[in-house]
Amino acid sequence: MPIGTLWPKAAILAFAVFATLPYAGTALAEPRHGLAMHGEPKLPADFDHLPYADPAAPKGGRITYAFVGSYDSLNPFIVKGAETTARGIWDVSLGNNVFEALMTRNRDEAFTLYGLLAESVEVPDDRSSITFNLNPKARFSDGKPVTPEDVIFTLEILRDKGRPNYRSWYSKVKTIEKVGEYGVHMTFADGADRELPLLIGLMPILPKHATDVENFDRSTLKPLIGSGPYLMGDIKPGERFTLKRDPNYWGKDLPIKRGFDNFDEIRIDYYRSRSSMFEAFKKGLYDVNAEADPATWRSGYDFPAVADGRVVKESFETGVPKGMLGFAMNTRRPIFEDVRVRQALASLLDFEWLDKNLFFGVYQRNASYFEGSELSSIGIPASDKEKALLVEFPGVVEPDVLDGTYRPAKSDGTGGDRKLLRSALDLLQSAGYELKGNTLINTATGQPLAFELLLKDREQERVGLAYARTLSRVGIKATIRTVDSAQYERRVQEFDFDMIMTSWPSSLSPGNEQNFRWSSTQADVTGSYNYVGAKSPAIDALLKDILSAEKREDFIESVRALDRVLISQHYVVPLYYLPEQWVARWTRVGHPEKQAIAGYTYPTWYQSAN
Repeated sequence: MPIGTLWPKAAILAFAVFATLPYAGTALAEPRHGLAMHGEPKLPADFDHLPYADPAAPKGGRITYAFVGSYDSLNPFIVKGAETTARGIWDVSLGNNVFEALMTRNRDEAFTLYGLLAESVEVPDDRSSITFNLNPKARFSDGKPVTPEDVIFTLEILRDKGRPNYRSWYSKVKTIEKVGEYGVHMTFADGADRELPLLIGLMPILPKHATDVENFDRSTLKPLIGSGPYLMGDIKPGERFTLKRDPNYWGKDLPIKRGFDNFDEIRIDYYRSRSSMFEAFKKGLYDVNAEADPATWRSGYDFPAVADGRVVKESFETGVPKGMLGFAMNTRRPIFEDVRVRQALASLLDFEWLDKNLFFGVYQRNASYFEGSELSSIGIPASDKEKALLVEFPGVVEPDVLDGTYRPAKSDGTGGDRKLLRSALDLLQSAGYELKGNTLINTATGQPLAFELLLKDREQERVGLAYARTLSRVGIKATIRTVDSAQYERRVQEFDFDMIMTSWPSSLSPGNEQNFRWSSTQADVTGSYNYVGAKSPAIDALLKDILSAEKREDFIESVRALDRVLISQHYVVPLYYLPEQWVARWTRVGHPEKQAIAGYTYPTWYQSAN
């Protein structure tokens, strides 16, 4: 809380002296320009710009993006409407264009933040507290200054009314108070979560004077005020959403922003289907198309604009984990309670047939939740440190996962590999099922093994139908149900599904987002990303180890141990990933030659002279 204005003068002077001393139990924290999860920031205090941005990028013009679906809210920070918020407001892909955080990431490092609304930060070695020193020049788009009161207000309203991840993170803040004119000091319940100071640094700051507190947790189409480089423009759900450059944007000359936010207007168009959206791209109605369909990438770009060079296809390699894409099984449903059933269902995905017949052989099979990085456990025997972390949970990791030899089941690619089918049936029989005629029956209940696969578009449907055909060969009935985006998101938020196709992306520094995906505390929280309903003491313990690790090597081993548990519990039918990013763009937009280790960064793109 703010220092009281009615304190006696002597008390105020005493507090001022106390405020210059180290906080109890910590080493003296000096102001710094950046904060790394492990180690020190790579960029010096006097850095000129981020390495993947072009400080000389031209300003002006318009870029148009496209998405399938619609939106019914402009508030991305709440559960209701949060999954159908207009894109581009607070967006991992398109950028945080309307709202800003105290600090921002360098996408060329595992997890390092540099000052944005806060010009410096003070954190003791034990990370039991943090002080943000706001930039005196920081302003909201209505000209009002960004104050410590706004920071305090934001933390409290997101903690009380925000999405479950915000509630979880910010409830760990024990005290928050204004320090001086521009400082905000926070202490934490304990120092066990070493990522927490960084998560606080990434908190979007809302204007206290312009936020409707009473209705904050309700969807709204009323334009909101932030401190970012863009203002909300046209609002037409189901059609488009536009952002206009703020000519008075306070942060345009900051080193962290040089080469960013180059367009005068950002336009996001919405389409009812991927096919109609792609046809619009071929006509030049939007500028960039991130492609994930190998068939389209290989044969769909044969239109005139590609032939004459007005559209170019580009591939970008990244240095981050490929994450996990798969069919998630909702273990809240009785049919998925038995891990042997889940293992059998995972083994019945015929990836080899899918890749050959649907994807031109360009995909690779997911095995790890941190695929393609040093965090993955695939091919690496568990270290002594990992075994020590897992010793209290005997049997939670399968032997082949522990020794590094595990790989997803591999078929002969015919779509009917008898050896694969027989192995799955053996597992199912051990779990109490038997094949009666053409139906797999639970011998205890007499109920058939049947479930609904909930999907949201036709591209997912192709994969779902192929999977269902394989399941039918062993008497399992999978009903494919494809619904519109609004219904899909509502059912997923309420865990009203048997199985869905979804992804778990990852960075080089996984942390509290893993808690939101896998911890027991999130399993029954509406709107959380614990889709599978995981409630595992082993997972909960490893999540704590990940967040408390002080050294990178300890962190890596804790993540690998988590990876082994997730793999062994077979919550997911692993699917596939592209080894690189694919993007097609009209050459009227360009981008810096160097891209970040995390891949392309749309906010650094600009209008080209071509």
